[in-house]
Amino acid sequence: MPRQKTAKTAKAGKLSMDQMRALINKKAGMQVAHDLNDQDNPTNVSDWIPTGSRWLDSMICRGKLAGIPVGKVTEIAGLESSGKSYMAAQVAANAQKMGIDVVYFDSESALDNNFLERTGCNVNNILYVQATSVEFVLETIEELLKTNDSRMLFVWDSLALTPAISDIEGDYNPQSTMAMKARVLSKGMSKLLVSIANSQSTLLVLNQLKANITRSPAEAMTTPYMTPGGKTLIYSYSLRIWLTRPKAKASFVMDDKGFRVGNTVKIKLEKSRFGSQGRQCQFKILWGDSVGVQDEESWFDAIQSSEHLERSGAWYELKYEDGTSEKFQSAHWPTKLQNEKFKNRVLAIMDEELIEKFDQRIGNASDFYEEEEK
Repeated sequence: MPRQKTAKTAKAGKLSMDQMRALINKKAGMQVAHDLNDQDNPTNVSDWIPTGSRWLDSMICRGKLAGIPVGKVTEIAGLESSGKSYMAAQVAANAQKMGIDVVYFDSESALDNNFLERTGCNVNNILYVQATSVEFVLETIEELLKTNDSRMLFVWDSLALTPAISDIEGDYNPQSTMAMKARVLSKGMSKLLVSIANSQSTLLVLNQLKANITRSPAEAMTTPYMTPGGKTLIYSYSLRIWLTRPKAKASFVMDDKGFRVGNTVKIKLEKSRFGSQGRQCQFKILWGDSVGVQDEESWFDAIQSSEHLERSGAWYELKYEDGTSEKFQSAHWPTKLQNEKFKNRVLAIMDEELIEKFDQRIGNASDFYEEEEK
């Protein structure tokens, strides 16, 4: 005669969200399950590092004044002499003002103290590291994230010129190490993304734009550039900022004696997880006596389409909210910005034109995208 069971098998009850989070975090040995309503969760970007250009900062995240997202991976890629390192130095200076430690990986051994100081960096508080190999950079970032509790900005200048170990130890035949760097980066980024987010650190990767050599003429027209490093990095980036610049002589900034002290740079958000992909702007970067973005001068171009700014020949008229207005000529723009009332009105118009109208989809798309997206 079969033996009867004396007790029923225990049945699991329904777990609450808090209980499931606790169970998962215990299993992982660290906090990986989060409440999305918690502002400290790693998916939420609660802090931004200014780029040095208010126009660019106004475009990056839909509905707010932003910058380089803290806790994420960002790429600044550009053509030669387009201003990648200058922008990175400006970001580094702004990060230091926010109390963020800066670690600068340099593959070219060409970083100059005077250059950094002129952008506003405190060179005594920058950890400079030669980027001897891709593996070394990734391993160093991983080690610092494990051992340092403070927020960090890692600047990698540049990925394109950082070799893999196999490149260093091998011969000069490119076929012998084909795609090795891309494979190393694929493995490295998959290890680092969670740690970067959880530590509220930031990785800023500088890269090169190269001509997209393809058999398809149509693809070459729609995507004229590509970046080295493989596709994994493209998926890892939350933000991709691409820099190009006109070749014309007029694109240079001249001093009063005609010497070149800067150049015009065109910016495009090639990728943005913040609802603003494809937006563009233009400003000048100085690399003479002063180094960095020529920010306030670009505000004039940023508000050209506003109904609050009217043009009559060589004169412009800026309208205030109280119904009054002020006339000026473009040559006097920097001087006019020294007036606090005038400056505050310009900033308010920029917020309206670049942030609010884009967020609320007021006007035509052509007001925000300089070229049709394909």
